Parts: sequence; structure tokens; C-alpha cells
Amino acid sequence: MSQRLNAFGQSPELFKKFVEFGMLLKSGAIEQPILDLIEIRASQLNGCGFCLDMHVKEAKIHGERELRLHHVAIWRESTLFSPRERAALAWTEALTNLPATGVPDEIYERVRTQLSEKEISDLSFAVMAINGWNRLNVGFQTVPGSADKAYGLDKAQLN
Repeated sequence: MSQRLNAFGQSPELFKKFVEFGMLLKSGAIEQPILDLIEIRASQLNGCGFCLDMHVKEAKIHGERELRLHHVAIWRESTLFSPRERAALAWTEALTNLPATGVPDEIYERVRTQLSEKEISDLSFAVMAINGWNRLNVGFQTVPGSADKAYGLDKAQLN
């Protein structure tokens, strides 16, 4: 696979603003371990190899356990995730794969029992952001691992 074009080089101001948006999310109401999980799950669902590779490495650098990383794809069956994490993962899936009938009340109620309104709002913006990154990287075939050194992801030691 080779990259089709570098959208970030072609649209540097948009890239800069999108990165700033992402940095704001890191100072929001959702803790980093949940941000890592939702970025991984959305990237799995969207088939974004670049983002999946990046966010698994980031999660590892942030101290996430390897078995939990392997279990993100099977989070419903796994016993390794808290109710709060499960609610965030369910919300991520619902917003990533928007059903024709909208987000089911059951999923919304589940997330409401685990997160505050501010947290649900911040989580929704985080899901929106990773879905945007996924669409750019899938569309332009960004090669997984191609930015490891630039982003310090070689520290994950997952080569």
C-alpha cells in the first residue's frame, strides 16, 4: 500500500486546527485510558490501519495492559472493562456506525448511568474526532507506522 496523497501537507491550516481540536479533547472530561479505548475501537470499526496502529502504541505508552488492548474488539465478552468503559465503548460504536433509526435509547441510558452530561458531550466530540481522522487516513491510504518516529510512537516498542 502506498499513500495516495498527504492531505495534511496539502491543507496545513485545516490539519493544524484539527490537531488543536484533538489536543483540547485531552484536557476534557474524559480520562486518557477511555480516550485510548474509544480511539482504538472506532479505528477497528472503520478499518483504519494507520489510526489503529497509532492508538494501540499510544495506549501502550500510556500504560495500558496488552491483554486489554487485544480485548477491545471483544469488549462485550471480556471481563476486563469497567461499566464506565463499556458504556463509552457502546456509545463509540453507536456514533461510529449510526443506525438508520438513530442511537437506541438503551445505549443512551447506559451511558447516562456512567457519565455526566459534560462527559457524554466530551466523549461524543472525541468519537467525532477519531472518525474524522479515520476517514482521512483510510481515504488517502496512510501507511500504518509511517509516522512513528515523528509522533514518538517508537517508544511503545511494538515493532
